[in-house]
Amino acid sequence: MPGISRTYSLLGLLLAAAMLLTACPAVQPESGAEQADMAPVTLDWNLGTEPPSLDPSLATDTSSIAILNETMLALTELDPDTQDATPELATSWESSADGTVWTFTLRDDVPWVSYGDGEVVQVMDDAGAARIVNAHDVVYGVTRTCDANTASDYAYVLYVIAGCQAANTGEGSPDDVGVVAVDDFTVEFTLNFGASFFPQIASMWVTRPMPQWLIEAEGDGWTESGVMQNNGAYVLSEWIHNDTIQLVRNPFWYGWTEMADVVGNIEVISMSMIEEASTEFAMYESNEIDLSVVPLEQMDRVLAADSEFAAEYKNTPRNCTYYYGFVTKREAVSDVSVRRALSMAVDRKTLVENILKGGQIPANTFTNPLNYGSPAGDTDVAPWALTEEQGGLGYAAAVEMAQGLIADAGHADGDGLSLVLSHNVSEGHAKIAQAIQAMWTAAFPQIEVVIETQEWGVYLDSLDAQSPLEGKPDVFRLGWCQDYPHANNWIHEVFNPTMGGNEPLLTFDDPQVGDMVQQLNDATIAAQTASPADQLDLYKEAEKLLVDDIAGIIPIYYYTRNVVAKPWLDRLYSDDLYLYRWSIDQAAKAEAQQ
Repeated sequence: MPGISRTYSLLGLLLAAAMLLTACPAVQPESGAEQADMAPVTLDWNLGTEPPSLDPSLATDTSSIAILNETMLALTELDPDTQDATPELATSWESSADGTVWTFTLRDDVPWVSYGDGEVVQVMDDAGAARIVNAHDVVYGVTRTCDANTASDYAYVLYVIAGCQAANTGEGSPDDVGVVAVDDFTVEFTLNFGASFFPQIASMWVTRPMPQWLIEAEGDGWTESGVMQNNGAYVLSEWIHNDTIQLVRNPFWYGWTEMADVVGNIEVISMSMIEEASTEFAMYESNEIDLSVVPLEQMDRVLAADSEFAAEYKNTPRNCTYYYGFVTKREAVSDVSVRRALSMAVDRKTLVENILKGGQIPANTFTNPLNYGSPAGDTDVAPWALTEEQGGLGYAAAVEMAQGLIADAGHADGDGLSLVLSHNVSEGHAKIAQAIQAMWTAAFPQIEVVIETQEWGVYLDSLDAQSPLEGKPDVFRLGWCQDYPHANNWIHEVFNPTMGGNEPLLTFDDPQVGDMVQQLNDATIAAQTASPADQLDLYKEAEKLLVDDIAGIIPIYYYTRNVVAKPWLDRLYSDDLYLYRWSIDQAAKAEAQQ
């Protein structure tokens, strides 16, 4: 499949910025301080790509979710330090003794708002009163996500709610989903089992209140700028597709006063959509954006002892796992011996130390170690992925084992084995793919590995479970970041073939892996109601099935965050951004931009 990409230039970005400035006063201030007094406090940030959807029922990617987290309130919010559920739209919640019924009490002072004619205004109902977010909006949002007609790819996370899976598969009615409005500001959920982590699920975008009146009137266009209605700290003010998105501060959000000790001062969030990390970093260096990822080719410069970025660079753990998946029905990778051999021949330690250089941790499991139930580092799971220092086999022994496996599969030295390895547009993904291609070639000299690249939206479409098998790659790159910090979100919700998050496309009807996929599925379902000790054993069993017995994926590394931020930006470092807590010294920024 041909790669699809977009090319952006700094000149084009500067021209776009100049066009935006035509709305500013004709006479520009002479000093940075004067400019800071006049201009709104603005965070300039590169989103990285066009968000596929700002519909909470349809969003699946980090770019879309980052915007929804700022513009649409959830029942709960995950604490940036502990990841515990804390109040957001809900002020409190309680569960039944068996944990199957959860009742949330909501705020009664959160208005729906929209942006138009240069200002944020409250949305009025037919009687001329402000529309206040209520329990009925939550019920509508949850049932809409579960409804098969919505075609939500993320509805599977809500299968914990009674009736959601039946509604999502068309076997039941959305009216029977276990969520009801007890009164205008109390919502009750009935679950299929006692899920102690449900308040964390309640922080997710798929559970958020949605404006039924607007969706029914506008259809798919309800998320466009000038149309969308929000209720969070920020409001969508502009969306120029494949170019820029802008959010503005919502003056009606309660947090600006009630959370005065933690909120920031940012009034406008201006986002570009540059896919190339090198271009993003160049924009950072020229003070066009306030923060940037550090591209691989810049890591040595940023980490140098005399680096000019020493005070701006930050490295922190991130609850994400980088992995390669197999489409096991593709003939080239249908043999488990081939898949295991390819996984064994990835030198994770060399990759993170010599290519990535950002403190990433070599992975032997899918579930990141920051989650409850992760057996990361356990030598019972894929010991060939661990170094000798970690108690594993070490890379030399792993390659020797891999060479024997691939010979047993009829491909001695890789003879007759031709693979397509696909990744989305990214200079970093490309360098990783090239390094792993070289590792595979060194281990299996006669193997043929073709690397293909696609733009993000096209790439996701190609991996969709319903897309034609002949259009899929043999091996593909993806990453998974927590929705909530529990192994259920990882090993069960991503790799359960009855759910929508089955990214590696493992299926029960695959003659090569079907029985083992069933075992994996059974283990993760059993873990949901098991004792804490048994849960850990079951999640470990499931991980071993996934990465070793089935070899459905190649876990490569656990993420770290490698970023730089301008000295005038005071920000949080967490899996969610919490942009409403960030602050900018506008005078210092304006001075630097002169």
